[in-house]
Amino acid sequence: MRSGDPDELSRHDNRTEVSGSAADVVQARHVYGGVHFHRADRSSVPTPQQLPGDVRSFVNRNAELEHLDGVLTDDRDEPLAVALSVITGTAGVGKTSLALHWAHLMRQRFPDGQLYANLRGYDPGLPVTAEEALDRFLRALGEPAAAIPAELEGKAALYRSRLAGQRVLIILDNAASVGQVRPLLPGTAGCLVVVTSRSRLSGLVARDGARRLSLDMLPETEAIALLRAVTAGYRSDDDEAELRELARLCARLPLALRIAAERAASRPLMRLGDLISDLRDESALWDALTAEDDEEADAVRTVFAWSYRALSAEVARLFRLLGLLPGPEFGAEVAAVLINDDGSRVRRQLDVLVGAHLLEQSAPRRYQLHDLLRAYAADQVFHEEAPESRRAALRRVLSWYLHTLDSALHVIFPGARRFSLEPPEVDVVPMTFAGRTEALDWFEVERSNLVAAARAASDVSLHRVAWQLSAMLRSIYASRNIFDDWLATSLIGLESARQAGDLHGEAEMLESLGKSSFQARRLAESESYHRAALTIREEIGDQPGRAISINALGLLGLRRRRLADAKSYFEQSMVLSREIGDRRREGLALCNLGETYYELGEFGEAIENLHAALRVYRELSDRAREGNALFILSMTLRETGDVENALSSIRDALAIAGQFNNRMWEAHWLVELARIQRAVGEPGEALVSCQEAATIQLRLGDRSREAMALHGTGQAYQELGRLQEAADFHRRAAAIHRELGDHWQLAHTLDDLAVTLAATDAAAEASHCRQEALRSLADFEDPKAAAKRERLTEALGRP
Repeated sequence: MRSGDPDELSRHDNRTEVSGSAADVVQARHVYGGVHFHRADRSSVPTPQQLPGDVRSFVNRNAELEHLDGVLTDDRDEPLAVALSVITGTAGVGKTSLALHWAHLMRQRFPDGQLYANLRGYDPGLPVTAEEALDRFLRALGEPAAAIPAELEGKAALYRSRLAGQRVLIILDNAASVGQVRPLLPGTAGCLVVVTSRSRLSGLVARDGARRLSLDMLPETEAIALLRAVTAGYRSDDDEAELRELARLCARLPLALRIAAERAASRPLMRLGDLISDLRDESALWDALTAEDDEEADAVRTVFAWSYRALSAEVARLFRLLGLLPGPEFGAEVAAVLINDDGSRVRRQLDVLVGAHLLEQSAPRRYQLHDLLRAYAADQVFHEEAPESRRAALRRVLSWYLHTLDSALHVIFPGARRFSLEPPEVDVVPMTFAGRTEALDWFEVERSNLVAAARAASDVSLHRVAWQLSAMLRSIYASRNIFDDWLATSLIGLESARQAGDLHGEAEMLESLGKSSFQARRLAESESYHRAALTIREEIGDQPGRAISINALGLLGLRRRRLADAKSYFEQSMVLSREIGDRRREGLALCNLGETYYELGEFGEAIENLHAALRVYRELSDRAREGNALFILSMTLRETGDVENALSSIRDALAIAGQFNNRMWEAHWLVELARIQRAVGEPGEALVSCQEAATIQLRLGDRSREAMALHGTGQAYQELGRLQEAADFHRRAAAIHRELGDHWQLAHTLDDLAVTLAATDAAAEASHCRQEALRSLADFEDPKAAAKRERLTEALGRP
């Protein structure tokens, strides 16, 4: 659990700035035994079961089902005959129904799970990007947030690695383009991808070997069978000729047929001929209003209009107002806000729409519109609702999202800084949350809608709502590494703030972009954004904002080991925080300054600043940051030789990690405990501490800190005289640091590897390691780097 303000980072706050995944776990057999690698136990990761429910009253399509069966082999252990199947056809022809029905029939053939994504390629809103779909799939497959890369290529590579050797069924629904699909394809046989699209997606057939199934309207006999299946139990004596005419008017498209059949079923005493006459009249009216030359589209919209006009006035109004909702699916709570009515009444109205097949229920109290119906609802609300009514409804919804998010964040991050929000719209009552888990669950369910809400607010010039919603979201994005949404909302918020001429909001959004770039290791971009935010804050006299921006530039200096720059920034932030009386930010600056002095080797100044930071944190009862300061203090005391107090500090820090049940802190701080244990002559205990740290970091997906734990394992083996094991662990750690481009940690690891190799008479390899370490240190100018270069040069026998 994390407490405090996630926007105010120390470099040692456990943030994810690395990407990738690991497949092995470190395990110690006993203190003086070996440490070996084996495959990680993923039994605790739930098997993804993401398929939506099967289609009610699915009939026929037997030839198409047999076609899909052809991708499978008789032997369940054999590779698939085809790993990619594409179902194409016009809107409403039943592509999704066919894919899901077949998937439910075959799910037992895929014991490692089923993944589903509606890519919304033809939705009135923005389609789902490959990056967004990969992020969700990787989380469903058990990858921790820290292991998920920020970039598309890294996500796709990790996804392919995770699916290697697995038998997973992947349904990619409503794809618009090959570019949406291709990054979501596994790299090895065993998994099957089924894609539905209105496009032919010829590139997948030509390049990726997809088998294409072109779905046409139902044959007449099957269309009639579907009508009879839906009306079974309600109507029994309908004339075959009338059913044939009803099927014709619906263009034999399953979506239209189901809506028409449901209306017939709901009026069992009304003659089918009378219903058909109504539909003919609607068709004639529609033909007079449209110039489109698309018989199938006209038939579908005719059925929509026919069913819509049969609704009661209040249910019809709810249906058309649903066309205003910013997201792809929604909960009963937001529907009630939309029509400004109580929840029980709106749930009854939603049930009517579900029964009429004008709305789908995707989960308990969650609903979604077929993209054609959503477009129809949006068209109706534009023509039938006054502009003031539309704007008021949307304002209520956006206000609800803004204030409910504020309520959730107050529970998730109780110490976070809050934004000054305008009061909720009249009669809008935001949700409240009993605890952190409930608040996080709400966020996950509404995640896509929150991005859409920010975009919708910007589109209707509610710019303050747009940037505040975006700025509030960054805290939770940062804690969960949701880079795609973070970038999207930050850019939306930035544009809105600029449109409104709101310099305060513009600086907030530049800060958000700076933090996102910092966390994704795009340091040049991060610096540019933070400097732009600082310029604005200086211009408008925003002193608290200045302190935040200056602190951020200091963190960039620490990350790059530009320690003189970092020291200057943290000193400025500390002075400014004192001037404005912000004790929490003053403590943060003192702690960061203490860490900078530690890296400079000025241990007296480091200890002084860290003790000052601890006094502030204890005054504020900020136990989370107290733990971080104790960790840095422990490192500093150890360097001075005061191992007794160093041990006391790290044990106090670990106690705080236990109090918060924070495994991230625990894993990172255990490596420092191991260093102290080695310093007091207990390398066996150090080995156990590093083993535990590496195991946790592997589970969390933080490869950088996993490498530090592996390095510590190598150091413990080195002191135990187990040089071959030491070299193996140093090599493993060096490989990870090299992959991540962490030259500072790489140089330290290579130095220890060289010492180990030299002791085993591997002088040539030791020399090679020292030369690489020297190259890694070339860009660092601080005293520690200079001392390390001097020692490496001396070891190489250079003048």
